[in-house]
Amino acid sequence: MSQLRVRDLMTTQVITVRPTDTIRHAVIRMAVDNVTCAPVVDNRNHVLGILSQTDILKLILRYQEKLDAEGAGHLLSAPMDTSASSEAMALAQKEISEMKVQDIMVRSTLCTTPDAEIIEALKAMMKLDVGHLPVLEQGVLVGTISRSDIIFYIYKKKI
Repeated sequence: MSQLRVRDLMTTQVITVRPTDTIRHAVIRMAVDNVTCAPVVDNRNHVLGILSQTDILKLILRYQEKLDAEGAGHLLSAPMDTSASSEAMALAQKEISEMKVQDIMVRSTLCTTPDAEIIEALKAMMKLDVGHLPVLEQGVLVGTISRSDIIFYIYKKKI
């Protein structure tokens, strides 16, 4: 019996971002496509890192700590593209929105290949507590494999 491979379950329609994209652009792109992370690629589709919701939320919390110290309000009390209740809030919103992906992305990204066994990819994801792995073929991004891809495969026949 042959082993299930990454290529059998991977997603090939991958939402990517560039290192010079703004956080605003990346967040909108991720939200529109309903993804929780996006590989960061160069113009040859080589993976430079990954940007996740966690990275973005950590950034917001860092700014919120500064605002708390100033008593300037809460960043998540209104969408980032609405007018702020204070100058400090407006500045934080502007800085976050205009920040570049390369400033907060995770650069050391574990990757896999299409021919890797699914069980090995799953072990790596669980060990490193990551939800997605970029899938590379000859150094070029060809897809991603996620915990969700594996979970949804487990009981393929739905009632």
